[in-house]
Amino acid sequence: MTETGSNEMASKLVVGTFVSLDGVMQSPGGPGEDDSNGFRQGGWLPPHVDEGFNRIMGPLFDRADGLLLGRRSYDILASHWPDVPDEEGGAKINSMPKYVTTRTPMAAKWRNTQVLVGDAAQTVADLKRSTDGVLLVQGSSDLIGTLQRAELVDEYHLLVFPVVLGEGKRLFAEGTVPAGLKLTGSSATDAGVAYLTYEWTGKPSYSTLA
Repeated sequence: MTETGSNEMASKLVVGTFVSLDGVMQSPGGPGEDDSNGFRQGGWLPPHVDEGFNRIMGPLFDRADGLLLGRRSYDILASHWPDVPDEEGGAKINSMPKYVTTRTPMAAKWRNTQVLVGDAAQTVADLKRSTDGVLLVQGSSDLIGTLQRAELVDEYHLLVFPVVLGEGKRLFAEGTVPAGLKLTGSSATDAGVAYLTYEWTGKPSYSTLA
């Protein structure tokens, strides 16, 4: 981690995201979810949802003590989840603490939401130091890029879908800070979604093939 001080940070920051085989994470849930930069391939996730997918997502959210979101992802989730019945998963996500990063002050109507105004690298570093448990980042590609550059991500929980999109916002975009990762788990659903978990280990190691 950087000089923001990993030794002082109490919370673990986990990026949980859906990506295509070529690393695109834009607009997985449906057309129009995020059509920025002319992206027109939204909705590539639903055809691959099955019981295996649900068995992954349940524990991932159950493990989280707080949800960290960028402004766009917050608006998407806040337009849906407050109306979801408790028995269909609404109880957990609506009651848990939520944090939304923004450079512009905003009023958050989704209950249990705290607005973090300012530079996300700094506000999230402060949040990690002042909270305990697991902070889950869901979606939020722009925010993830900021957190990667600040070396604030502790784990990646990736659901890799069997589709190649060829364009769109990528999890590891050009200019991402190099990082070493340790594979901590792997599995696959019957629909072909690979679930991979990694821990951040610092800078990559380099060598030469004999």
